[in-house]
Amino acid sequence: MALSELYTKYNRVWIPDEEQVWKSAEITQDFHSGDNVLELLLEDGTVHLHPVDPSKPKLPPLRNPDILVGENDLTALSYLHEPAVLHNLKVRFVESRIIYTYCGIILVAVNPYKQLPVYGDAIIHAYSGQNMGDMDPHIFAVAEEAYKQMARNHKNQSIIVSGESGAGKTVSARYAMRYFAVVSKSGSQTRVEDKVLASNPITEAIGNAKTTRNDNSSRFGKYTEISFDRRYRIIGANMRTYLLEKSRVVFQAENERNYHIFYQMCSCADSAEFKHLRLLSADEFRYTGMGGDITIDGVNDRKDFEETRQTFSLLGLKEDFQSDVFKVLAAILHLGNVEIRSSGDDKSSAPLSDPHLAAFCDLLCVSAAELVRWLCNRRIVLVAETVVKPVPKERAAAGRDALAKQIYAHLFDCIISRINTALQVPGKQHAFIGVLDIYGFETFDINSFEQFCINYANEKLQQQFNLHVFKLEQEEYMKEDIPWTLIDFYDNQPVIDLIEAKMGILDLLDEECLFPQGTDQSWLQKLFNYLEANPLFEKPRLSNEAFVIQHFADKVEYQCRGFLEKNRDALYEELVDTMRASKFSFLAHFFQEEEPSRAASKGVKVKSARPSVKPANKQLRTSVGDKFRSSLSLLMETLNATTPHYVRCIKPNDEKLPFEYDSGRVVQQLRACGVLETIRISAQSYPSRWTYIEFYSRYSILMSHVEADFNDKKQTCKNVLQRLIQDSNQYKFGRTKIFFRAGQVAYLEKLRLDRLRGACVTIQKHVRGWSHRRKYLRIREAAVILQEYIRGKRTIRKTVTAETLKRGWAAVVIQRHWRGYRMRQIYHVVQMASITIQAFTRGWMARKRYKKMMEEHKALVLQKYAKAWLARRRFQTMRRLVLNVQLSYRVQQLRKKTEEQNKENRGLMERLTSLASSHSQTMEKLHSQEAQLEKLMTLKASLEEREKKAREEASMTINQLQRQFEELNTEKQNLEKKLEVSIKETKESFDQVKRSLLEEKENEVRLRKIAENNTEIQRHDHEKELETLKEEIKRLKEDRVSLQRKVEDGVQVNSDLQEQVIQLTKHVKVIPELRRDLNNLQNQKDNLDRKMKEQSEQTRAKTKEIIRQLLGGFVEEEKLLGLVPEDSEKIYELDDLQEAFESLQKATRLLENHQKEQRETYESQMEGLTLRVEHLQNENGKLQNLFQEKSNINEDIRQEVSRLSSENSVIPELKLQVSELHRQKQELETVVREQSSELAEKNMEISNILHKKITEESSQRRHFEEKAKELEEIREELQVRIEELEEENEHLKRQQLMEGEVKTKLREETAQLTAENMDLEEQLDQKDRWIKKLHSQIKCLEMSQKAKQTPALPKEYLGMLEYKREDEARLIQNIITDLKPKGVAVNVIPTLPAFILFMCVRHADYLNDDNKLKSLMNGIIQGVKKVVLAHQKDFESLSFWLSNTYQLLNCLKQYSGEEQFLKQSTPRQKKNCLQNFDLSEHRQILSDLAIQIYHQLISVMQKTLTPAIVPGMLEHESLQGISSMKPTGFRKRSSSLYKDSETYSISSILQELSVFYSAMSHHGMEQSLTKQAVKQLFFLIGATTFNQIMLRKDMCSCRKGMQIRCNISYLEEWLKENELQSCGAIDTLRPLAQAAWLLQVNKSTDEDAKEIAEKCTELNPVQIVKILNSYTPIDDFEKRVTSSFVRQVQSFLQEYEGATQLMLDTDYRFQVTFPFYPSSTALESLQVPSSLRLEFLTRI
Repeated sequence: MALSELYTKYNRVWIPDEEQVWKSAEITQDFHSGDNVLELLLEDGTVHLHPVDPSKPKLPPLRNPDILVGENDLTALSYLHEPAVLHNLKVRFVESRIIYTYCGIILVAVNPYKQLPVYGDAIIHAYSGQNMGDMDPHIFAVAEEAYKQMARNHKNQSIIVSGESGAGKTVSARYAMRYFAVVSKSGSQTRVEDKVLASNPITEAIGNAKTTRNDNSSRFGKYTEISFDRRYRIIGANMRTYLLEKSRVVFQAENERNYHIFYQMCSCADSAEFKHLRLLSADEFRYTGMGGDITIDGVNDRKDFEETRQTFSLLGLKEDFQSDVFKVLAAILHLGNVEIRSSGDDKSSAPLSDPHLAAFCDLLCVSAAELVRWLCNRRIVLVAETVVKPVPKERAAAGRDALAKQIYAHLFDCIISRINTALQVPGKQHAFIGVLDIYGFETFDINSFEQFCINYANEKLQQQFNLHVFKLEQEEYMKEDIPWTLIDFYDNQPVIDLIEAKMGILDLLDEECLFPQGTDQSWLQKLFNYLEANPLFEKPRLSNEAFVIQHFADKVEYQCRGFLEKNRDALYEELVDTMRASKFSFLAHFFQEEEPSRAASKGVKVKSARPSVKPANKQLRTSVGDKFRSSLSLLMETLNATTPHYVRCIKPNDEKLPFEYDSGRVVQQLRACGVLETIRISAQSYPSRWTYIEFYSRYSILMSHVEADFNDKKQTCKNVLQRLIQDSNQYKFGRTKIFFRAGQVAYLEKLRLDRLRGACVTIQKHVRGWSHRRKYLRIREAAVILQEYIRGKRTIRKTVTAETLKRGWAAVVIQRHWRGYRMRQIYHVVQMASITIQAFTRGWMARKRYKKMMEEHKALVLQKYAKAWLARRRFQTMRRLVLNVQLSYRVQQLRKKTEEQNKENRGLMERLTSLASSHSQTMEKLHSQEAQLEKLMTLKASLEEREKKAREEASMTINQLQRQFEELNTEKQNLEKKLEVSIKETKESFDQVKRSLLEEKENEVRLRKIAENNTEIQRHDHEKELETLKEEIKRLKEDRVSLQRKVEDGVQVNSDLQEQVIQLTKHVKVIPELRRDLNNLQNQKDNLDRKMKEQSEQTRAKTKEIIRQLLGGFVEEEKLLGLVPEDSEKIYELDDLQEAFESLQKATRLLENHQKEQRETYESQMEGLTLRVEHLQNENGKLQNLFQEKSNINEDIRQEVSRLSSENSVIPELKLQVSELHRQKQELETVVREQSSELAEKNMEISNILHKKITEESSQRRHFEEKAKELEEIREELQVRIEELEEENEHLKRQQLMEGEVKTKLREETAQLTAENMDLEEQLDQKDRWIKKLHSQIKCLEMSQKAKQTPALPKEYLGMLEYKREDEARLIQNIITDLKPKGVAVNVIPTLPAFILFMCVRHADYLNDDNKLKSLMNGIIQGVKKVVLAHQKDFESLSFWLSNTYQLLNCLKQYSGEEQFLKQSTPRQKKNCLQNFDLSEHRQILSDLAIQIYHQLISVMQKTLTPAIVPGMLEHESLQGISSMKPTGFRKRSSSLYKDSETYSISSILQELSVFYSAMSHHGMEQSLTKQAVKQLFFLIGATTFNQIMLRKDMCSCRKGMQIRCNISYLEEWLKENELQSCGAIDTLRPLAQAAWLLQVNKSTDEDAKEIAEKCTELNPVQIVKILNSYTPIDDFEKRVTSSFVRQVQSFLQEYEGATQLMLDTDYRFQVTFPFYPSSTALESLQVPSSLRLEFLTRI
């Protein structure tokens, strides 16, 4: 598909903008060839018509789909152009807070102007060993790629770091060197890597300065070669510098500083060791105070100077050298303050009394007179004589500054040389990695010689960069077997020729410098004459002192002023001789003449007939430009011989604001640093490249079923692509990748999005249809139910009357009483039965319990006597045994006691010495404690005074509160009295009203019945006459509606009706009587209405007055909802009055309850008020409902009357009355609604006011209470502190007394012990003789018993194995060294070797052979160590011997005879305990050995499992149909390893875990150890996966979160299958699970932010923000996380304190424990298999 065909509706393009450089717009109409306008819609809603030339259509660049924005590599974008690059960097930097981005082989680093937690050692180790495209872009990834290519290809590498001042070049280079120092430890004691890193502070101090753009700007170029040996460990480094800015020593612009070292020294001017330097403050020196600002925010010069001196010492630069350096630096400062005065025409002088001149000469040991002479004069050598000529003040000052610059330049070179010497270590260099930190392309308002040299260097670097990019592109195409077409790229060789070729700018500059009378203007004129024809060289129109060069980045105008002086770098020879004559050897060495080179010495020397003239300045032999060109050529040769890696540092804004992005500044730097040139080269061919697997995974949705079922995925991709894109020139098929031209991936994304959108529409259609159908059925069902309910209500209203309701209520009352009576009768019967049953049951149980107690008592008596007899018998037997054993035991005890006494004697002597020293220390402590006590006593007194004041204030506030409380009580009592009086008056008034209303209602009912009877009689009599009037009645019914609307026509209607009445009087005789009756009824009704209104007004007034009296003390009148209507018409019926009276009674009850609650507690007042208001509102609602019912009844009466009047239409007055009644009813309803709303509003206001008052009073009371509590707590704390101090004092006194007593006792005990030792030695000699006699007797007895025994008795084994001493080596070799875990022993018992070894140990203990036992235990431990060391990478051997070591340790514990290990042993096992030796020390050694084996086993398992974790947990698509593949860039396709690595999945991880678990179980390992190992492995899985998420933006997506949670569920299932849920392994995956949840959860509203802050408890704020910033949508349907949402989450996370590290420590090990589990295996039942070749062992 052609690129022009993509300009369709809804696609977006970029158009130029002055402020934002580029801005986005949307196409509103498809573009066709021949159109001259492209219709666009801007983001602000305005329409923009972009002109297009139909003959040469130049359309604006298309914008990439949002799915491709924010990628790690800019080459992954479908449309490669300047606005796409600019927008992608902005999205990553501003929204995602990511500062690193790949652009092909370039790493673009945007300076964040903020410290970020992405440079720790954990992140270095995470990038170590990884391929470059596998992780997020980082400076560590570039360093790792360089290190890996050096090790693999055995070729030197270079990392070229460039950028503007302030872009972060120095920091990036420093981090790269730090990476090499961490990953390639030298292993020697010299610690070369530390020295390499230590060189940075020194070079920054002497070569960096503050500029307007950067606080730590490098003012020189630096190339550092880090040398490696054959094992790729650092063995040294070498540093080369380029173009130091010497002019900064003598001149700084406004708000700039000199080099840091000057300010660091001045900050320490008051130090004693710098007194001899005579330093002042930095603002008092001319060379340091010129810029005005001598400090930098956040920088401590004094602290930095200490660091600089420490690094000097670390590099081995001695104090003498440092002192010399500081002398020279101080002398430069003093030289700047030397005052030069004008003395006449063209003459100058300097006073010898100048203190700064004296300080300079004293420090450098030079002659002050000579220095002043040659500063103010110049020697001119002629043919016949030498002339001394004075120079003006300006020339003398220039000479002084030139001397200062020259001295500093020599000092800088000397320090660099000494650093290089310190970094050289003996050893041969095998390879090196060079780090080039060099200035980027610069253009200022005024550009001089320095900018010319910098831009010249960048031209050379850009040429090398272009060739390297071109070469890599060519290699990629050839590797994929794609036809290579020549790409046109920018070649800047003409610009380089313009500068450095013969008769170029530098050549002409050197030529002009040879002429003594040469000037900048004459040199500029030569440039115009020789280079005018060159198209890259221009002459400015408005200036005669400048020239313009067209560089690769931009046109730059250079001012020629100062070019010759800076290129000459002139210094008078007389000043050089003065410095050379210095007695300060360090300085004199700077100005020594260089020896002529060997090349210059060759050839025949011809002596000139004319005496040679000594040149005025030897420095003119080589100019600065010539030196720089030579060093640059050497640098380019070095870079061309290495593999380069590029880092381009970008400065996002000039204000140094964190994460602020100025598009104009960024695009200017992108154009200058070559990033856009890389994009242009890539875009000319096939910039987008996908592997077949990635294409298949991403675009399988566009395949048909037939294509998707095809087994060959590569052929499937070809078929699909040929079908989707007809033009075969838009793509190429390589061996492993598909190459696309610009825009084709965006077209495929559009097709994919259309397919997904169509599928979504289909799904939405069916889901919405199902939802609406379901909703319709629910509404229909609800409507049917409502209809049933309403119809039922209507039916009930028609059938139910007041009489039936009364009868029903009476029946309910009768039923209630009758059922209550019946239930009480049944309850009494059941109660009596239950009591009877309980009595009999309790008696039976008591008798049974008594009988059992008697039996137990008798049994206890019998047991007492039996146990006493058995105890006596056992005692007698034991006494006999003890007497036999005591003799031998006491001998052993005596031996041990003598040894212990000797040890104690030695310990007592040591203790005496320690006590003496401790006594002196305690005395010192006592003195200090006494001083502290005095301080505390003073503090106590001051606190007691404060406490008294606080108590007085508290007592005053309490008295005030008590007075207020008493006033409130009196008010309550008054209100209670008023309330009682008002209640009585209300009851009396309501009784009167009730009686009067009942009488009036009875009269009205009687009259109504009479009227109804009369109308019925008259209707029956006149039925015949009314038939003739039916037609007229219909017409009147139709006119009734119009009559109601048109009142003004009533007169005409009345006249018509009167005429009709006159006509009807002829036929109807009784009509006058009916008229009179109706008139009487109407009059009576009016009278009743008038009386009712008067009475209602009276009752309303009375109720108002009563309620005001009742509630006036608590609430206002408007608070009372529903109790009193606002007009007289509302209280209209008797029932209404009754309901009102009842509601008032309820209100009085509520008030009484409220007052009781108020007496109990003050806080319950508010609750009572709210309850009262709610009740009043309910009663008001009831009154309104009753009024509505009464009005409905009145409406029925009116309808009946109107029906009669319509039938008897001869009475027009009835119609008017009916309409009047309607109008009155409507007015009443409106008045009721208004009054109810007003009452509700007033109630709300009153409740709010009351609530505020109550809360204020309660808050004040709580405040006073809290203040009193605080004072009380402070007093208690002080009291406790005083008591503690008193106790400590007493304790110290007692300790002193005890120490004195201990000393006296020790003296006495030593004397006693010496006497007892003598006695014991004599007793031991006697016992030894007795023991020998007894042994001989025992042997005789044994021989006699053996003779008596018969050989037919069966053997009883004792669980011991006997071996000879000489067979010990064979035993260790056969059972430990040569034993294979998969051998015969495993088929019997996995831990059989441990049991065999322990049985041998038992035999040695049984023989009481100390030497044999120690030899055997040492042999066992050494043998196991040897096996573990020989098989330290063999999982089977480590697991087998961990299990056996643990079992042997358990056997030593179980059979040690200690009580804590004998609780679960059998009697036979207790009998087999060790008798003679304590093996606790050997147990400790075995425990340490087991821990060592365990950690080695964990390391082997981790090493096996680690390669499968990231592919299995993250990269493998475990959920079918959910693909997270996205386009990848150049870095992914040009990674270090091209071979297809082994594919892993979650099944691979589970398989490895199963192998580990089955092997450990097969080897008989204890379950607790297995659980600990599994927990450690799960922690490794979770931590490794989590760290990869932190460092890989492509893994932060919703679908990836689903896959991670799915994989976690698989791990949980594995734990359940193996019954390992209790090991705590799943808890180690909580951070990973929460990270996966965070990727899936909604991230848009404030509620989402709050939920994230509450649920992500295992993640710290840094990790949460990193995940949110790295979140990457996979499809256009997903939304990016906005920066405002991230800030909202950060605000919620501020209250949570946690760690700040980004990564989890994968090397963390949980503490291993070895719990004791006794073995049930009987030692006497074990047999040794013949396969072990242990025939020399015999069972005993």
